[in-house]
This record gives sequence, structure tokens and C-alpha cells, in this order.
Amino acid sequence: MSSVNYKDTLNLPENNFPMKASLATREPERLKTWQKDGLYETIRAKAEGKEKFILHDGPPYANGNIHIGHALNKILKDIIVKYKTMRGFDSHYVPGWDCHGLPIEHSLFKEMGITDKAQVDQVKFRKKARKYAEKFIGIQREEFKRLGIFGDWDNPYLTMNPQYQATIVECFSQLYQDGYVYKGEKPIHWCHDCETALAEAELEYADKTSDSVIVRFKIKPGQTLPHGVQHYFEKKEAYILIWTTTPWTLPANVAIALHPDLEYGIYEHDNALYVCATALRDAVVAKAGWEKTAILATLKGKEFENIVCRHPFVDRDSQVVLASYVSSVDGTGCVHIAPGHGQEDYQVGLEYHLPVISPVDEKGQFTDEFPPAAGKKVLHSNKIVMEILSEGGNLLHHEKIQHSYPHCWRCKSPVIFRATKQWFLNVDHKDLRKRLTEIIDNEAKTRWIPEWGKNRILGMLADRPDWCLSRQRYWGVPIPIFYCAKCGKDHLTPAITEKIVQVFTQESADAWFYREPSAFLPEGFACSACGATEFTQETDILDVWFDSGVSHQAVLAKNDALGYPCALYLEGSDQHRGWFQTSLITSVGLHDRPPFPTVLTHGFTVDAQGKKMSKSMMNGVSPREVTQKYGADILRLWVSSCDYSQDVRISDDILKQMADAYRKIRNTFKYILGNIGDFDHKKDAVPFEKLDAIDKWALGECMLLVEKVTVAYDEYKFHHIYRLVYTFCVKEMSSFYLDVLKDRLYTARRDGHLRRSSQTALFFILRNLVKVLAPILPFTCEEAWKTRTIETKTTSVHAADWPGDYPELVDRDHIEQWRRMYAFREFVNGLIEKEREKGVIGSSLEVSVSITACDPSFASFLSYFPNLDAIFIVSQVTDKAATAAGGTTETYTGEDGKAWCTVQVYPAAGKKCERCWIISEQVGENSAHPVICPKCIAAIAG
Repeated sequence: MSSVNYKDTLNLPENNFPMKASLATREPERLKTWQKDGLYETIRAKAEGKEKFILHDGPPYANGNIHIGHALNKILKDIIVKYKTMRGFDSHYVPGWDCHGLPIEHSLFKEMGITDKAQVDQVKFRKKARKYAEKFIGIQREEFKRLGIFGDWDNPYLTMNPQYQATIVECFSQLYQDGYVYKGEKPIHWCHDCETALAEAELEYADKTSDSVIVRFKIKPGQTLPHGVQHYFEKKEAYILIWTTTPWTLPANVAIALHPDLEYGIYEHDNALYVCATALRDAVVAKAGWEKTAILATLKGKEFENIVCRHPFVDRDSQVVLASYVSSVDGTGCVHIAPGHGQEDYQVGLEYHLPVISPVDEKGQFTDEFPPAAGKKVLHSNKIVMEILSEGGNLLHHEKIQHSYPHCWRCKSPVIFRATKQWFLNVDHKDLRKRLTEIIDNEAKTRWIPEWGKNRILGMLADRPDWCLSRQRYWGVPIPIFYCAKCGKDHLTPAITEKIVQVFTQESADAWFYREPSAFLPEGFACSACGATEFTQETDILDVWFDSGVSHQAVLAKNDALGYPCALYLEGSDQHRGWFQTSLITSVGLHDRPPFPTVLTHGFTVDAQGKKMSKSMMNGVSPREVTQKYGADILRLWVSSCDYSQDVRISDDILKQMADAYRKIRNTFKYILGNIGDFDHKKDAVPFEKLDAIDKWALGECMLLVEKVTVAYDEYKFHHIYRLVYTFCVKEMSSFYLDVLKDRLYTARRDGHLRRSSQTALFFILRNLVKVLAPILPFTCEEAWKTRTIETKTTSVHAADWPGDYPELVDRDHIEQWRRMYAFREFVNGLIEKEREKGVIGSSLEVSVSITACDPSFASFLSYFPNLDAIFIVSQVTDKAATAAGGTTETYTGEDGKAWCTVQVYPAAGKKCERCWIISEQVGENSAHPVICPKCIAAIAG
């Protein structure tokens, strides 16, 4: 009897890579190591002189902790930057923050207990605002770094930095000199709570309940009316019926718009005449409560042009005008026009030279121009207006309706349209809108990912009004304009710009609010219009979207390590009307070129039911809580799994699924690392042409995986990468290759050809997997890289090169044969499972398999594989039918529908080898080793 302890002769895994990841505790330690070792500096040094690929960071706002949308955005960017770096590009990432604007003001007002902003000391307030922004920049920076985001965190760009502020002035000045910027009185979105103008990008649309009214405007008698209906109007009073959901704007009415080609009817009711669109007549009659209306005549809208009505309660005429946007879908087909309270109204007013009336102040209250409601909020004054209309018998119908309405993005209050004097950027000057459209629509100039992004921004650009640049706030970059104290003419010359830039660079934009005009004006400067020498300064600040919109100049163009234009902009889909658009407008206006060739857009984060996340619904997911519970790599794996072209869902259940997927990937790393512990690829590696068949197949599949993953990275299809790698680890590796290798790795001769062959394949598979997953799982892949030496001269996977292209390692015919075998093995495994379910066997090693080919081609196929017992993980495979009864027998049908073979599964005959556990009739034949099989005897004999 042998005295050998056979367990000691096994090649047990040597592993310092734990299955329990403990990411929440290990990741922060890894971050400290990276910081101490200067990893980012190492990466930067390696990239020096290489072709650039710069992803320009759209700046998040420096207020509050980061949310899951921030995490999605920054991780997507980091995956790209890490990948491009490994691909050999100089992909320097400079993060940035948007620091000015309303949210910080609101927070400080609340913190300081300020209710009347007129009492604020602006200079002191701006200093507090700067400190407030710095505080949250610090908080957010650490939260982003915790997610494994690499970048120049010590030198971010901040829109409140003096040099950045100076560049904003330079860009504004150039656009002003080129005629894009003008001051005008026109209606803009106005937040009466925040007391400031708002840009399109600062609006959120939500449902609002409004007063819907039908009002009559009396047609002035004595006019020449359309031919054929004059006699009707000579005998009776006549009215045009208008419909509006903003009764409070009626005091500013100056016109009524009809569609030129719509059909309008003249109807008689109660001895009076009424005009409305014939398509809407039944609805109007029903709402007005009329029982009988006789139609007298029909005319096109254009026949009513320039007819004059009287305002129902203001001593003013209201002219009939034509507008193609008037609809016959709802209302009356006759639209009330108040150029001081609507963009479309304003455009019609320009065409017809209508007055712009807006009796509303900055607090959203009526002025003395409308005495009945003076001092009252306009949105609360509908009742007053309707009472006046009712008293005059001019209110025909009133109801409440719910509709989508613009709200302030910050305070969430409904906004109003209010005509004021503001600074604007003319988007049609020098055919700017046309040039922008051509650039967006030309794939050679800009590429939009997903493709729908192009149509989205084109639609928004086509309808957008001029850009309102003025903001009535304290915290921001001032509009650098001087006004002549005598005649009011505005001034901003290149010489003035140069002085402003000098002062701002030294003292920041705060200097505007404590220095006199003389500090910025050239010596002896005089008004070009009247010659006066006294000046005042503009008090409004610039829209913060202008601040971030010129980052291509303030950041890219000013930093040689970056360069203008960059390679990629990447933000959420809301930026089609925000940063993407403002960046394009300013870049094309300044240099007639886009700031990017490619724009990638991702959707919003929503909960498991697809609902928008909000504090009130308590359905938000905090990145900080996720990293504390699961680790950043789980969150990053979730990002990679998402189809970001649409809204992406996240919840604790989804994260649990990600954690399970992560464990399967990690287990692949662990298995491989444990079985190559004694392998030195420099001296033990087997040449590819001498690899065992299954190892050659596995390595070839891995190379094909690298090929597909590389294409997916290049096309920004990260969810394809996740699925490809996950499937490879679970299917090709875990359920097939690694399963088959167990016996070989554990029981074969330690330094024998078969084991070294498999170790060779495993080593290169691991190296490829770690590399291709490093951009997605930076902590885990670094841990695997550090567990054993994978590349001698590269201490971090993030400083490694991308896997090379080795077509000689891919034998496609060989791979196809093994894929067919994989399918056949699944069939055989199904039969073995049936025997296990019967209780006949426990392990597959207790089985013998008989395969009788029914087709010569299948017999030839089987001959391609010399070790079928190892492939099926059974004790014996034979081509002879079993003589004993029992077992499971089934026919394997091929893709052509024909029977390819008959497979019989039945209990193996012989004794169990105590070392490898296969059952063999040869166990016991060797007196020196009576309890193990010949294969194991050969292995331990060396």
C-alpha cells in the first residue's frame, strides 16, 4: 500500500486575490496609493508627444453634493479617457466647475437671512459666494475622485478664476465688435421670484393649472370691411372672439392675429355678430352656452387684415394682423397679441410696427399703468381681469385647464414673459443660425451620438430666439459695457477691453463693483457720440451659459496641453439647448468653426419604474451611499451596462444584479490568478503553434473578444462591452474552458506540457481581460495587476498599453469547430443532468458516455477532439454502445435537421481514483499506487 499523501501532490491554487472584494474598504486605500505614487503624473509623462484625444469636461455646478446623474456623466467620460490613454493617445483630462449664478445666490440669501436683495453689499456678497463655491468644489472633487475618475484634480478650470473671467470679457468684446451683441427691448422669460431674466436652458416645463377664457373684442364701426359682408356690420354690433390662457396679459393687448388661409365665419347670436374659425365654431358655441347661431358668411383670415377693434377695457385700439402660427386645433382661431409678453407676439409686432406694452415690474407685479391691479402679482391677477371683463359683458367663457408651462429651473416658480431692455446675441447676424445649421447637419464637421441628437439640436436651433445675455444678479461676470452719462451711448472698444482684462486678471471681476469707470477706460476717453467724458457702468451680469459656453476659449485655447478644438463633448440630453448650443454659437461666432467634431449625449437617470428622481419622492440614489455599500467599481459596471442613448434606470435591486455580475467577472480573475501562481511567462510559456487544442481555441476566442471590445470602445457602445465580457467570462470561460481545465491544472504534472499550455493561455487571457476592463473596473483590474507581475516594466494597468492585434493567434476554422463542440457538450451535459436528477449519479465523473455517429461528417468532427472525456468531464467516452441496461439515450440532431449521433449516458465502470476522482478499471493495477489511475501515476512520477 502506498504511503504517499496524494493531496500534497496536487497543484492547488496559489492565490492572494480574495473572492470577497471588500471594495468599499479597499478602493479608498487604492486611491491613496495612486496619489502617493503619482499615477496620473506617470500616465501624463508616458503620453507626452503623442496624438491628442481631448474630452472637454462640461462643468457641473459648484453647489451641493454630486448626484447619480453626475456619477453617470463623469464615469462615462472617465471610461473614454482611460481607454484612449491605453490606446496610445495623449488624453489629458481637466475637470471644471461652473461657479457663478443663481443657485449660489439663493443658498447664500437663505444662509444669510436676506429677504431684500437691495440691501446687499455686492462686493462682500461676492467674496462669500466665492468661498461657498470653493467649499462645494472641494466636496465634489473628492466625491468624483472616489469614483476612480482620473484627471488633473489639482488644477481644474473654474469659471470664477480671474483668468477665466478675463477670457469671458475678451469673447464678449469680440462678439460685440463683430455686431452680434445688441441691446433691445423685447419680451424674455422672467422669474419674478428670482427677479432675473432666464435663458431657454434655464427653463423646466411642468404642468400648471391656468384660467382659460374666451373674450370678445368689438369691431369699430365705420370701417371698410371685406366685400360682400359690409352690410352685415352696418346694422349690428360685431365682435372678434379671442382665446387666451393668460388673462393677465390682456392689459398689454394691441392686436388680434388670424391665420391668413384659415376659414372664419361670421355668426349671429342675440342680435350681434361674432367672428371665429369655422373649424372651432361648435366648441366655441358650446362653451359660450349659445343655443342658436346662424352663419351669415365665411371669409379667409387675410380678408380681415388691418380691421380695427376696441380693447374691451383699456382705451386703446387692437388691430387685426396675420400670423401663420395661428392654429385651428383649439381656442377660437383668433389669438390675442401682446408684444410685451410673448416671443411670437413680439415678432408679429415687429412686422406690423405694433407698440410694446408691458405694465409689469421686476417683481412680477403690475405697475401703475394698470391701476386696477397695481402692486399685485400678475399671476394672481387673473381674477381681477376677468371681473373687469364680466362687468363689461365681454367674458363669454371661463374654465380651468392644465397644460405644460415653463418654470424657473432654480426656484420652480412659473415664469412670465416680460418686455425689458436687455443685452442679446443676435443668432441671425452674419447668417449665424444658417452657418450653425450647416455645421450641425454636416457629418464631416460634427458627428452626433446617438444620431437623434442632431435632429434634436437642429429643431431647437431653428426655433430659438436671440440669446438674452443679461442677468439681474450679483454673482457673475459683469457685462463690460460703459454708458455715456450724458447721452446714454454704450461703449466697449478693444482698448477698453484690454484694460478690463488686465484688471480682472489681477483682481478678478470683483473689481468692476468697487472700482470707478476710470480704472477701465483709456486715459482721455470720450463719448464717440457727444464727446462727454463721464461714464456709468452696466450693472447686469452675463448669463452663466455664456461663461461655460466660451470654455473652448478659456480652457482649450489657453492650455497647450489641451488645444482647440477638442475631440469630444459629452453631456446629458438637456445640453442640446444648453452647453452644446451655447458652445457652438460662441465658437462659430468667434472663429467660424465648431469647438468639437463629436458630441455624445446620454439620457437621464430614473428609478426602477422609469420615474424621474426627486427628493419629494425619496427615490434618489446617492453615489456616496452606493460606494459605501457596494464600491465604486459596481457603480462603474452599472454605467457600462446601460444603454445611455435613453434614460437609464438604477435602484438597489439593479445594483445587486450588478454586484452578482461583478462577482462572476472577479471569480474569473481569481480562478486564473490562482492557477498561474507558479507560471513565469518568460520561461514557461508554450509557443502558440504548440498549444493544446482547447488552449488554442480559448486564446483565439479571447483575441476575438478584444477585437470586438475595441470596436465597441471606439463606437462608444459600452453596454456592448459589458455584455461581451460578461458573456465571455460566464460562458466561454466559467462554464466551459475553466471547467474543463480543472483536472489538468490540479492533477497534471506540474511542469508538464499540458499544464504549461493551459497556463500560457490563461496568462494571456487574464492580461487581455484586465486591460480591456481597466477603463470600466479600474480598482479591480489594478488589484489583479498587482497580485502578480503581468508586465515587468509596467507597475499599473492604467499605464499599460492596449492589447495588441495578433491575427496569427486566431485560427477561425479551429474556433468554429470548438464552438460546435460547445453546443454538443451542452447537449451531453443535459443528459448527464437527467441521470443526476434520477439519483443514479452525483458527479459527472461517475459517468461514461457512448457516442454512436449517424453521419460520417459528424464522426469526422468528433475525431478532431482527442480528449472527449476531459471535454465532457466524464470518466470514459467510447463509440461503443453500453452493454448494461439503464442510463439515458437520446439522438443529437444537427442544424440541418438530420440525426448526427446517438448519445448514451450511463454509470462508469471501475474504481474511483483518489487523486483525480475519475472512475477507471485500471485503478488498482499498480501495486505501488493501488488507489490512483495511470494518468495520476505518471503525473506524480514526473
